[in-house]
Amino acid sequence: MPSQHALAKVEHLGRATAPGMLAALMSLTTDAVLAFDGAYRILAANPQAEALTGFAADELVGSGVCDFLFDSRLAHTADPAEEHPCQLPLSPDGSLTQLSLRLAQGGSALVAARCDRIVAPGETYLVVMRPADASLSAEREHDRLLEELSLANRRLSGTLRIVLETIDVQDVDVLFSEVLEQIADTMEALGTLLYLAEADGFRLRGVTRSLEGARVPQFMAFGEGLETIATRAGSALRLRLVPPSERSLRSGSLSYRELIDDDAGVTRRIPARQAPPFASLVCVPVWFGGHVIAIMEVGWAEARPTRRDDARLLDSVAQYLSIELAAALTAMRTERTQRLDAAAAKLHAALEDASELAEGDLSVAAKSVSEALAADIVTIRCAPHQSGCIVALPDAGDTDMPLSLDDLVSGHVEMGVAVVPFGAASPVGRWLAGQGQRLQGAIVDVGELGGRRHACLVVRPVEAEPLDDVDLDFLRRACVDIREMVAAGERRSKDTRIAQALQSGMRNSLQRVEGITGHGLYSSATASAMVGGDFYDLIRLPNRKACVILGDVSGKGVEAASVSAAVKTAIGAYAWEGLTPSRMVRLLNDFLLGFSRLETFATMFVGMVDLRRGTLAYCSAGHPPALLLRAGTNEMESLDEQSGVVGAFRGMPYHDGHVSVGEGDRLFLYTDGVTEARDPSGAFFGEQGLHDAVMEEATGDFDGLLDRMLSRLDAFTARHLDDDVAMVALRFDRVGSSRRRSRQG
Repeated sequence: MPSQHALAKVEHLGRATAPGMLAALMSLTTDAVLAFDGAYRILAANPQAEALTGFAADELVGSGVCDFLFDSRLAHTADPAEEHPCQLPLSPDGSLTQLSLRLAQGGSALVAARCDRIVAPGETYLVVMRPADASLSAEREHDRLLEELSLANRRLSGTLRIVLETIDVQDVDVLFSEVLEQIADTMEALGTLLYLAEADGFRLRGVTRSLEGARVPQFMAFGEGLETIATRAGSALRLRLVPPSERSLRSGSLSYRELIDDDAGVTRRIPARQAPPFASLVCVPVWFGGHVIAIMEVGWAEARPTRRDDARLLDSVAQYLSIELAAALTAMRTERTQRLDAAAAKLHAALEDASELAEGDLSVAAKSVSEALAADIVTIRCAPHQSGCIVALPDAGDTDMPLSLDDLVSGHVEMGVAVVPFGAASPVGRWLAGQGQRLQGAIVDVGELGGRRHACLVVRPVEAEPLDDVDLDFLRRACVDIREMVAAGERRSKDTRIAQALQSGMRNSLQRVEGITGHGLYSSATASAMVGGDFYDLIRLPNRKACVILGDVSGKGVEAASVSAAVKTAIGAYAWEGLTPSRMVRLLNDFLLGFSRLETFATMFVGMVDLRRGTLAYCSAGHPPALLLRAGTNEMESLDEQSGVVGAFRGMPYHDGHVSVGEGDRLFLYTDGVTEARDPSGAFFGEQGLHDAVMEEATGDFDGLLDRMLSRLDAFTARHLDDDVAMVALRFDRVGSSRRRSRQG
């Protein structure tokens, strides 16, 4: 390939000539090529011309072509410094002519040359040469082929080692260490870097030992530079880092660095903090499933054009490694999620064990969060009736921040807490930079606790990986736990009021919710009682949301009904607080263990329906799986995400399930009295019997579905139920932003 100086000269060719294309064509031929203008000034020379003459490209470019090519039969001045009129002994018509070529070591050699003009504005010519001595040319070609064969053998051998070492590899460290060493060794490079895709960019995950101690970028954000260039190229890029200009060095401000793209013959810019520790490199995007999952950089210490064959080989290696890297990404994300889940559980247990959560306990919680996220905690204090706040900056102490915390967290408050990510370009990031703190992270507002508002910044350096969705979810869970533990006394007071209002929830009914058609049915196994342990409710909430409840308290009659009334009332209160189903059930578990005088437990299904988004979040606590019938396909789905029963053990874990709902979809809920109903011979109605019955009866009128189901149970049991039976059927008539109604039936 031509040198950097030669490439720069190519850019001065006719305006219709693409410099990158001409440079590529000159590098592809095995002949020596010189490009010159109408004044016979050499504009570019390929490596073969350098090898043939012995002169470097910088010595050839800018000189007169007549100083190197001449007819030995005519008078010629060998000294290029001596002025003489240039008489090129070569016609620009493509005809073959034998000329003499001046050599760097002295003397000249006979060459066979052709010259032709490039069709472009202005005058631009190419002269193509090869040694006239066929034996010399053959010898040089033989040496070149031997070198190419030797290099190809080394590359092939190294690639084979990489393949053999990564077949069925189980240890991801092999991918991030030994394989990178093999790649660097195979390519005879200074070193190799590997960046893996994260939520907001690419994070450094592997580096060869040769680069230990070198300044290596740790993170590349999406859309900033090198990762974008590589992704748009689609395949390996051959790049050279341009030394910073003297002006940039004198000013002390180096925001961007330039890279020469040897394939396109153009200059590209990247942020200075992304500058690789190489003078020249091949940047390889690793594709999997239509996405770039990794960026690999293989680099050399000297600034030189890299080989196209090396770029193609690295593309092949990246394609082979993509499956292993995709698996490693999944494993690492799973491991990090599990680690943060464990940290959240440990923090929750520590908060529960605290007899009373004081200021010191909050400091311990903050330390746990800091260690789990490898981030620093910067406290914020807000004075009442003031727009700004005070931030305890590292190494600077308390500093006034003229930004309103309320404005910063507006629209992000969920369950009483707000977690808002911010970057270097955000108002908070710019204010921190003005204070000499180049940080990014998240604003955390836990709200008012104990008469004082608690807020902080969770920060990392701007060069580090930003907090992603897994980190932010962990932060939200930790904040909600802290808030709930601090507010335990207030919740106990609410639970006392709920216990005093047990009788208000004794009657099962469904509230009317616009966009939902609902029916409930209760049949008590106690002939003398119209109430029992089974209960259900549909609660209309703001913003086109609703909470559906169906449960079963152990026992029968009035005692079980009193507990079910307490449960319904409590869930109704929690639903209006905007809690998730699993958190409602967890609070209910603590409530029953603390206030119930009966040794009883409950199973239940709690679902939060969001008609605008078309989603159903649910917690099935020891309860039979609900059934969802799809309107379009009439297929049945079982909602199988399960948690433990309620009111039996303290600290029982509860989980949310999530499913989408569409217009016309029907949700069927039931208690275990349905599936455990027996015929006179003792056979259970069972889950299969229930599924068959629902599929058959769902084809009829929706309004009579539950009555038909109860009739089937009566027929199966000969009208003798051993347990209370409750069923609820919901049809989602209007979902999303659409104003049209679903077809009734």
